[in-house]
Amino acid sequence: MDPATKSRLGRPRGFDTEDALERATRVFWEQGYDGASLADLTAAMGITRTSMYAAFGNKDELFRLALERYTRDGIDYVAQAMDKPTAEEVARTFLVGAAQASTRPGYPPGCLGVQGSLAAGATAKNARDVLVAWRNDSVAHLRDRFQRAIDEGDLPATSKPTELARYVMTVANGMAVQAVSGATRAELEEVAKAAMKAWPPL
Repeated sequence: MDPATKSRLGRPRGFDTEDALERATRVFWEQGYDGASLADLTAAMGITRTSMYAAFGNKDELFRLALERYTRDGIDYVAQAMDKPTAEEVARTFLVGAAQASTRPGYPPGCLGVQGSLAAGATAKNARDVLVAWRNDSVAHLRDRFQRAIDEGDLPATSKPTELARYVMTVANGMAVQAVSGATRAELEEVAKAAMKAWPPL
């Protein structure tokens, strides 16, 4: 978080900034960047537009903070997957985690990282750029982990780590879209199992 953001969030407020940010995150998650109007956001946060600007900056900055919060609290399965001892377990844990995170009771279906910029117009360019970088970062982490698996002999030497990383991310993102369309957790976990059948054997 940059110093200016820390300064804004550190000032005394007449409201709970973390609670307000959680509420804004849900609005972006459900409606996407373009679909979330300032009126929607401030109503959900229970604050005025002036207070929102003072505490969080503009809509772009609020979205960036919401994505940071979502990354920290909503997708802990990613770190759990990266810690698995084999590449196959990394991929399986990642996909099952994505299925479960996209169907958490009490939360919007799908993934903020996918929903955030779907059907977004020109005004959402900054949000799209942030999300592209966010998704590319996930691919890079998976790629590096799979390259390590190749180096350690855990994957065949002929494996292509970038292709494997994009395969896992494509399936995970697709499951998020399916969750918004009504797919259940059990159905998405079956998709994860089916996807793992294509995993390269040693």
